[in-house]
Amino acid sequence: MPEPRAASTVVLILALLLVGLAAQSHPPVPDFLRQRENRRLLEADWPKLIPERRDALFNDPSAPTAGNPNGDVPLVMFLDYNCPHCRAGDPIIQQALKNDPKLKVVYKEYPGNAPGSKFAAVAALASRKQGKYEPFHHALMAARGQVSEFSILTIARQVGLDVEKLKRDMEDPAIEDTLQRNRTLATELYITGTPALVLGEEVIEGVPEISTLESLIAKAREKLSVDTVPDHHFAIF
Repeated sequence: MPEPRAASTVVLILALLLVGLAAQSHPPVPDFLRQRENRRLLEADWPKLIPERRDALFNDPSAPTAGNPNGDVPLVMFLDYNCPHCRAGDPIIQQALKNDPKLKVVYKEYPGNAPGSKFAAVAALASRKQGKYEPFHHALMAARGQVSEFSILTIARQVGLDVEKLKRDMEDPAIEDTLQRNRTLATELYITGTPALVLGEEVIEGVPEISTLESLIAKAREKLSVDTVPDHHFAIF
């Protein structure tokens, strides 16, 4: 007959084995629930955070824009030229601009850590001084594979940029200031990756299909029109 202490040790080992097996047989539900709860909290914060940063998001003169400069609905896109989802989303953004003459798109360069990403962002912002941001931006978005300093400057030459002037303009410290403001905005809005869209009072991860995007734009436009209708006060005689 086993000693009482030995028996208790065996029982403890069996209990630990059972707990381990039970943990392996169940999915990480707590992680999923935590992510869903975090998303819910973010959605509750954005209607307050976005209006507080309206000028920084929509009216920063250093941020390139496309579409109607006086559009009634601004759409902000945080992007990285080495991000495959940004590239896939670029034609969708262009289709939305084509279909909606009242849409304004604001581009926020938000490069990640991939080699070439920051160089591409700096080059894109510097290209504004030659009035070539849009063709350069779309050419970078259409590139295959990861862009490098060599391929970025090759693309710049192909779209008609003076590459030597571009290199000089890339040294402007104002460009780094712009990138820092973009990073700060992204952090304040809990944006951790690209592409990310700011539309109305919410942040959208990724670029949705054109039909979904246009529905979201229409929803933002409707809410904006309701919010800007002046109150009418009627006197009763």
